[in-house]
Amino acid sequence: MKKFALVAVSVAALAGAGVAVAHGIDNGAQSVSAVAGSFTATAVSGSQTHSCTTSAGKAIAETKATYTGTASGSPDLTGAATIAARSTIDTTDGLGVVNGTLKVGKTEAHFSAVYDHGAIAGTASGHAATPHVQLLANVSATFSTTAGFTGGKIGGTSGGSAVELGPGGCGEAKTPPQKTVKADGPITAVTAGSITVGHLTCTVPTSLAITVATSYPAGTRVEIRCSNVAGTKTLVSIKKKGH
Repeated sequence: MKKFALVAVSVAALAGAGVAVAHGIDNGAQSVSAVAGSFTATAVSGSQTHSCTTSAGKAIAETKATYTGTASGSPDLTGAATIAARSTIDTTDGLGVVNGTLKVGKTEAHFSAVYDHGAIAGTASGHAATPHVQLLANVSATFSTTAGFTGGKIGGTSGGSAVELGPGGCGEAKTPPQKTVKADGPITAVTAGSITVGHLTCTVPTSLAITVATSYPAGTRVEIRCSNVAGTKTLVSIKKKGH
């Protein structure tokens, strides 16, 4: 039977976190607008579940499924809702993680959330239906692998809010483009917050954290590019290189 690893995370820390506004912000994003929405997605399709029991006697279930329903609220958060989700849950203790993609019309955001006894709380980032506008939000809902998402909230909760980042604003002079540096070779060190290739060590931003953590273990040969963001050398792109 296939075994799965369950990531231990703090429910309280994530549920109470503020909006991660660093995601995708560039020199042209100068306006911030509050948005909020609610959603329900209870129609389940393509569900696949694999389970195992750990050496400690914990039952682990990993499920991939698509959930459909409706969303309402701010214009970019109103319409048909589709959630492609992957959950990994310790059903013995009722804890786990749920990751996936939430689509409402042309709005699309990737989310990562903590599961705690039937409820999820986490963050989502992506793009809104409005052109050139990004969406950053706290997300919460009641969740079941068989019944889907109910009582869903995008922003507008005690755990945090949602914002859209778009062009316009103060009209300050544009900052000159930051110099980009690069390195290629095997990854010699990688953590949740930084990555090192050769002589170059860069901070990993929120927008790339999941990608780096899941797809780029130490030893992987890559090319990285980093720019100076707010005085910190920050990863802007990463790709695998042939051996």
